[in-house]
Order: sequence, then structure tokens, then C-alpha cells
Amino acid sequence: MSDIRPAFHRVHNGDKAPLPFAEIEYEARLRGLRRIMEAQNVQAAVLTSMHNIAYYSGFLYCAFGRPYGLVVTDTDCVTISAGIDAGQPWRRSHGDSITYTDWARDNFWRAVAHVAGENRVIGYEGDHLTVTQREKLEDFLQPLAQVDIAAQTMEQRMHKSPAEIALIRDGARIADIGGFAIRDAIRPGAREIDIAMAGRDAMELAIAEAHPDAEYRDTWVWFQSGLNTDGAHNPVTSRALEHGDILSLNTFPMISGYYTALERTLFLGEVDAASRAIWEANVAAHELGISLLKPGMSCAAVTAQINELFADRDLLQYRTFGYGHSFGVLSHYYGREAGLELREDIDTVLEPGMVVSMEPMLTLPRGMPGAGGYREHDILLITEDGNENLTGFPYGPDHNVIG
Repeated sequence: MSDIRPAFHRVHNGDKAPLPFAEIEYEARLRGLRRIMEAQNVQAAVLTSMHNIAYYSGFLYCAFGRPYGLVVTDTDCVTISAGIDAGQPWRRSHGDSITYTDWARDNFWRAVAHVAGENRVIGYEGDHLTVTQREKLEDFLQPLAQVDIAAQTMEQRMHKSPAEIALIRDGARIADIGGFAIRDAIRPGAREIDIAMAGRDAMELAIAEAHPDAEYRDTWVWFQSGLNTDGAHNPVTSRALEHGDILSLNTFPMISGYYTALERTLFLGEVDAASRAIWEANVAAHELGISLLKPGMSCAAVTAQINELFADRDLLQYRTFGYGHSFGVLSHYYGREAGLELREDIDTVLEPGMVVSMEPMLTLPRGMPGAGGYREHDILLITEDGNENLTGFPYGPDHNVIG
């Protein structure tokens, strides 16, 4: 008996679900992508990253080692997904959806070629497509040329629509809810993990209440204490809090792939004089940075002025990373709008509609007076004449010495 199992097919199981944004929003994004394609003479874009696929279609995939894609032509917008997801990609995407099967190796690329066609100019994401997958693209699509459009799509994502700003604004509100839940759970003897769970649970409940049609996944908290505050992305542990500890509160609500954050330095019980001096210096840098975030300022220029403040206080050598970054479709394991980061090597000029954090951090090593990691983080919307701070949780020694 012959094997008639398909390499790919359509699994349109159920009706389309409400997406994070209206249909008109996705159509506007696709028009922007097609303008990029036209300018680069690209006939079909084969996108493979979680952030771009979610940005243009609304579908946020879970790879588990499988390839996923979105193929956009001048007429089509089609997600390419694995059979394990059944009808979910169809229900949660704008446009069409094709499911590839695992009956034979490389059915993903057969499905991509079905939509993109062969012997055409193909746009791809050079910062995401692996060497192995690029070789498969060449084998199955036989492109006339390949054009890296990652930078142009990132630039499009950096400019937020009113609908995106509304979602980010509510994410910042929910981050504050998580922060207050964490603050209420802080006490000597409590473990980092217990406090982190209190913040996470509060945020997930708030997301479910405010966004009943959203996808609920990936909301998380990093709550760090003592030595564990030295890195911004240190994992939560079971360490029990002690009187006098430096603490780092970090809440990250995720609403259908959109990331927001709140980060604050706190102390438990009391703060010693050396630690207060470092903390106040970091707060001064934070407030200076916020004042600089306005149209016409470049990321490098903002960075230079904060560097000067730290240098004047002999603290610049304790700075650990850039002073802020863009927001949107991103997470701790996918996405990054690297063209809008507050660093010396980024010349992007701030424009109204961009959303960027201000988050200076100083880390002093163990054994020094004031040892620990100090970080404050607010989310700022760039306006026509300055910025709007979307974060409400208070910062600094006057507010965050607990107990």
C-alpha cells in the first residue's frame, strides 16, 4: 500500500481566537514589512524568530527544537508550524496557517517553499537563522538572492503603535502590582522563592482579570538577596532573608508575548551608611537618565552623560551593563531590539512613540563597603517634548527600607 501521508496540510480546527491586537493593527504591520521588502527587492520574506512571527501574525510559538516560520509575500501571510500544535497556530494567528508533518525530514522547508516559491529573492533574519537552516533554505528554495532584513524589521518594531503603547502601559501597571505583593511578603526568614511566587501569582491574576483573551505564560519574578543581587539576571534561590540584606525586586508580567518590567533596590530592616551612599548615587543616575530621555537625544549621548556622573563619583568602574532598552515583543529567551539600547555604541536617536527603560546598575563586590547590586528600572514613553513615566512603584532609600 502506498504512503499518501502529506508533507504539510492545513489544520483549521475551530474559529479564530481574539488576538492581542485588532486585525487593522496586523495589516498595518504587514504593510510596513512589505515596504521593507519592496525597498530591498525581496519577493518573499521567510521569518523564523519568535518575536517577528508574533509581531506580524500574533502567533507566539513554542519551538521545543522544531523550526517555525512565517512566510510573507505581496499577497500572503502564512505561519508554518509543527503538527504537535494542531489548530492552535491557525486560531491564534492573523492570516493563513500551514502545518508540516514529521513523516519525513525537512517537511518544514517543503511547506515554506510551497508559499515562498523557488528561484525568488528571499528575505531572512540573519541574526536568527542558523547556518544549518540557511543551507536548507538554499536547497529547498533555490533563491536568486538572499537579503538580510533583520535590522529593518527591528527598526519597525522599535516604533510603537497606539495599541502597543496601551498594552505596554497596562503591563507596567501590572508590574507594579507584582512589586507591591513582593514588598508585602518581605520579612526575615522568608526565602527568595517564596517571595518571588507571591509577586508572580499577583501578576498572573491581574493579567487574567484585565486581559481575559490573552495567552497566560512566561510571567516571572527574579527576587534576589545579598550576594545574589550582583547580577541583573541571577536566578531565584531558596536563600532565607536576613536583617540588613540588600534586596533586588524584579517583576516581569508577560501579556501575549509583550514584556514589561519593574526593578527596585530594597534593604531589609536597615541600610548602612556605605550602602546608602551607593544607592543614592545610583538613584541620582536614574533621575538624570530619566531627564535625558527625550526626542533628539541619541542613545550614546544619554549614556555619556550618565557615565560622567558615575565617573565624577569614582563609581563608573562598577557599572555592569547599558542603561536601558526598548520594549515590545521580547522576553528573557527571545527577542531584543538591540538598536534601541542605551550604550556607547548605539547612535539611534530617540523619537516620539519609542518606549525605553532607564535602569542604571552598580555592582560592588563582596568585601567592599556597600557590597551588592543596586538597580532601579522605570519604563518611559518618549513623547513629543519629553517622556511619560509608566512606572508607579516608588524608588530610593526613603521608600524601600523594609521593616
